[in-house]
Amino acid sequence: MTGMSGVIGARWEAARRLGGYGAAASLSLYLAVKVVWIAAAAFGHAPADFGGADWIVLNVVTVGMSATGIILGLVLARGTRWRIPAAPLVFFTWVGSGFLIPLMPYTLVSAVLGAGEEDAGGDAAPSWEMTLIGIGFTGMALGLAIALPIYMRERWPTAFLGRLPDRRRTAVRRARTAAVFTAVPTAFWTLWSAGAELGLDPAHRDLVDLNARLLLGDSALWALLGVWSVLAVSSARPNVPAWLPMALGFTASGSLFAWGGWKLAVALLRPGGYTPAEYPIAAIALNGLAAAGGVLMLSTLLASLRTPNAPPAGTQQPTL
Repeated sequence: MTGMSGVIGARWEAARRLGGYGAAASLSLYLAVKVVWIAAAAFGHAPADFGGADWIVLNVVTVGMSATGIILGLVLARGTRWRIPAAPLVFFTWVGSGFLIPLMPYTLVSAVLGAGEEDAGGDAAPSWEMTLIGIGFTGMALGLAIALPIYMRERWPTAFLGRLPDRRRTAVRRARTAAVFTAVPTAFWTLWSAGAELGLDPAHRDLVDLNARLLLGDSALWALLGVWSVLAVSSARPNVPAWLPMALGFTASGSLFAWGGWKLAVALLRPGGYTPAEYPIAAIALNGLAAAGGVLMLSTLLASLRTPNAPPAGTQQPTL
């Protein structure tokens, strides 16, 4: 990828197509499992710890999310041939990448450590269903990680080319506010991942097992990457290629918003009698702060694109 134009080479285009189509195909497996679960629940076969109606509603929501993800994969595969409006495209890619891409480090580490294997049994889904779900999530995450940055580089080249000193300092206060909002849940996630019990409900501390601690540590890692990204962009940190904080910040802010918003909704609605490991008020406050921090991070990144400094004529830009 060279220059400031949106033109990419044939190899990058092939990689974008492979990632997009692979993501769509992988998530189709997850969608199939969810449809089977809804059909089974309609005939009275829902998990014992869920009401039939709650289980159907929850899975209908995830069916809609997975169908949106499949369409997103196809859009990325087709590239700029489909002129999708910027606002909905950015929103859905932001949420989709935020849900899935940050789980890749967790997936690798948990596979090595065997986290979650001891939880099998009871109402656990058959192994073939869990295999399809695993392939669906992993394939979608990997496909997005490949196709999304190439697509965005192709459509919005100025967001990814050059170095941060080429841009004006922008939205410093907003970036610092996002960092403060995010610092609170990040601190708790880090403590809980290390085994601390501050803020956890004594009646439900057993829910924070090895698998949960790995997820908490992964969330804290991406939150810190998001904080670094927006602070680097807002302060025009020297010698940082623009694509690095833009790509990391986009994914990290999406993770904070997507997972924070999802967990906030679950903590408020409590489907199937759901109870969080932390005190309910802590779950609501921390996930609300995380979601708000994600929104502020994204707004900081977008603000940095509205006020770029044009590079001097004839200056050759770094490549991505």
